[in-house]
Amino acid sequence: MRTFKGGIHPPEMKDMSKGAELETIEMPNRLILPVSQHIGVPSKSIVEKGDEVKRGQVIAEAVGYVSVPLHAPTSGKIIAKEQKTNLLGKVCDHIVIESDGKNEWLEGCNIERDWRMMEAAELKAIIRDAGIVGMGGAAFPTHVKLSPPEGIKIDTVILNGIECEPYLTCDYRLMMEHTRGIVEGLKIIMKILGAGRGIVGIEANKVDAFEKMRDALWAENSVAVYLLEVKYPQGAEKQLIDALAGREIPAGKLPLDVGIVVQNVATANAVFEAVTKNIPLIERPVTITGDGIGKPANLMVPIGTPISVLLKRQEVSAKTRKLIMGGPMMGLAVPDAEFPILKGTSGVLALINTPNYMPGPCIRCGKCIEVCPLRGVAAEMGAAIEAGLVEKYEQLHVLDCVECGTCTFACPAHRSIVHHVKKAKAEYEAYRAAKEKKEKEES
Repeated sequence: MRTFKGGIHPPEMKDMSKGAELETIEMPNRLILPVSQHIGVPSKSIVEKGDEVKRGQVIAEAVGYVSVPLHAPTSGKIIAKEQKTNLLGKVCDHIVIESDGKNEWLEGCNIERDWRMMEAAELKAIIRDAGIVGMGGAAFPTHVKLSPPEGIKIDTVILNGIECEPYLTCDYRLMMEHTRGIVEGLKIIMKILGAGRGIVGIEANKVDAFEKMRDALWAENSVAVYLLEVKYPQGAEKQLIDALAGREIPAGKLPLDVGIVVQNVATANAVFEAVTKNIPLIERPVTITGDGIGKPANLMVPIGTPISVLLKRQEVSAKTRKLIMGGPMMGLAVPDAEFPILKGTSGVLALINTPNYMPGPCIRCGKCIEVCPLRGVAAEMGAAIEAGLVEKYEQLHVLDCVECGTCTFACPAHRSIVHHVKKAKAEYEAYRAAKEKKEKEES
């Protein structure tokens, strides 16, 4: 089976939720919607406390090109607009909606229409206005990804059905239960880009999903479905492109530079919903699992739902020691249960048995180099970061690191290399900004 060089095999831990079909949860009484939910410029709130809103109504508008609007997932009243810290430590507006229990759609939403009658520019505008972002975790605005610069030809679209993070199974359930939406979404994306070839990649621990997607696409000569070796991070863009298309992306470049666009299966389904039904991105599939969850599940959750609602619904244990939004490899620990589900949230983990390690000094064993999917020298990166040698970050490819966590997982000294890399990227941005400012002043 196809794969890439490097990587690791962490315990899958998917059996707890893999058999749980997607359930649509009841609408919570209160939704909390940060305006910063995607890479790029946060959207700007256009509602005030006391305003009445309908389901699907824009409550925060896009600011600039790399930005998308935010929509109300239910009808109700704006009961607060607060400046709060989000999960990444940034302060932004949080719009709080109290549901009226009616779930009334904004006029024009949730209507049937035929995408085959639309031009590529119209399709792309719909995706932009629907607030769709990458739902595999990165949350990059989808319309930007579907707008390659002039002169760059996209010949291949890869649909990512890998879901290689341990515990997570919502993409798997989506492929099993919403096959048509994913397939039609892929066709829409290919039409927008003018791509002549589509590839769907699915890991070998999801053979039934592979068969569902293969059977749905058997008549499409331009689309192939492949099984890939079970390995982490098989779902990372560069590794997936290497495995499926045999193309290597140079340092500092993007997939579009080698003629490829990668989209997650959940993103494709959201594109289908937006284009064929005029439904913006107001809910998403989420896995809630872990040894602290009594009833692991895959749920369709309105954006803005406090994770406390999901924890209570699925019977969280009082012994839970850690909450993680996302997977255990790239997710973020949550300080309290009132943080809301975002557009990029694929899972909520409640863990009781969480090992605590004291990091030791690097022993130069080379394990991090063996497993790094980008073939980076993680030990050298870590040493440079700890020493504060910011000018060496670019030379050591610190900025190319995808923060997958393979080096940290493999390190026998339990060094928090990914933590150092996250810190280094922020340092480098400040260093570069100061350098550019100084050069401008001197000129």
